[in-house]
Amino acid sequence: MNAKKLFWILFLLNLFNYIDRQVLYSVFPLLQAELRLNDMHLGALASAFMLVYMFYAPFVGYFADRTPRQKWIGASALIWSAATLACSAAKGYISLLFTRGLIGVGEAGFTTLAQPFLAEHFPKTKRATALACFGLALPAGSALGYLLGGLIGQHWGWRIAFMLAGIPGLFLGFLAFTQLQDKQRLSQKPAEIPHFKEYFALLKNRPFLFICLAHAMITFIIGGLSAWMPTYLHRYLQMDVARAGAVFGMLVVLCGAAGTYLGGKLGDKMLFFSPKAYFWVIGLALAGLLPPAWIGIHTGSVICALICFGLAITCLFLPTGPVAAALVAATRAPVRSMAFAVNIFIIHALGDALSPVLIGQVSDACGLKAAVLLCCLAAVPGIVFTWIASSYERRGTNPF
Repeated sequence: MNAKKLFWILFLLNLFNYIDRQVLYSVFPLLQAELRLNDMHLGALASAFMLVYMFYAPFVGYFADRTPRQKWIGASALIWSAATLACSAAKGYISLLFTRGLIGVGEAGFTTLAQPFLAEHFPKTKRATALACFGLALPAGSALGYLLGGLIGQHWGWRIAFMLAGIPGLFLGFLAFTQLQDKQRLSQKPAEIPHFKEYFALLKNRPFLFICLAHAMITFIIGGLSAWMPTYLHRYLQMDVARAGAVFGMLVVLCGAAGTYLGGKLGDKMLFFSPKAYFWVIGLALAGLLPPAWIGIHTGSVICALICFGLAITCLFLPTGPVAAALVAATRAPVRSMAFAVNIFIIHALGDALSPVLIGQVSDACGLKAAVLLCCLAAVPGIVFTWIASSYERRGTNPF
């Protein structure tokens, strides 16, 4: 299969990966009213997904590095799509919590494998751009999840929103089974098959580890804002559920896509001038999101708030391609699925497995504005971790 066809299959899978993940957040107010939930209960729905997601990733990463990865990719799409359909039939909070966790199984299997699988089909000098284009599915899928979830939920109920979101992934999962081919696994020699001890070796890879920690802070912010910004717009900017989902979805797809693409291009262009190019993009993006986020939360103007939130989202998505490219460059090909599994575990354990429920708790105590501001301040340790990762360049231990 040529690289272009492979890219589009994986991109569409990634698109529905994020649609199915994010549709929940646009119907938070509807769930809260029907099931009589508080903000912490809503946050726990997001955290349950992430807990399953991060604990399952090392399992699938280990076995996928020993077997044809396209089978895991196809099966994962079928699992998360079937689980999304099951959400529509949930009879109460506990059953909804369970099905959200099952979505985490499928999406962890896909995300662990898709980026290294794709990266191996592109040269190093084009890798950040390719991975950034693949990453455009995050803002696009998230936006569609908010938009479709809000509109469908407002008019036909949250159950129909889940039902319609889950169907396309079933067809795409079958396509992955039949069309993708893992050439690296076909040519892999027995001596190259990784063992479980490789996980411990990855944890000793300091450039890799600090990239993961910086990525965790980005994920903390993205996870928190993804879960709560539609509700924030509903509460503080007087938007109904459908409009809040649509407005935030448009911000994510326009500003997030622009940031994702620009970050990948910058990373590849700057790599010709500095081996620290990826780190520069990540660190400057994290620093750049703080001022507009603070202004957006404190301004009394709806237009000014939305412009500032758009700028913050652009900065937040700039590191998408550079982070993925840095992770690929810092690890050996035979263990890349395992490396991305470790990354997934770290970024979700310290990131969006915590932020939605923590924001819910702070919101119950101090208000949602204070909770969102505290979430954005995770950029500060993210800058520190990025600087530490970049310092290995000065010491002559170039991870690239």
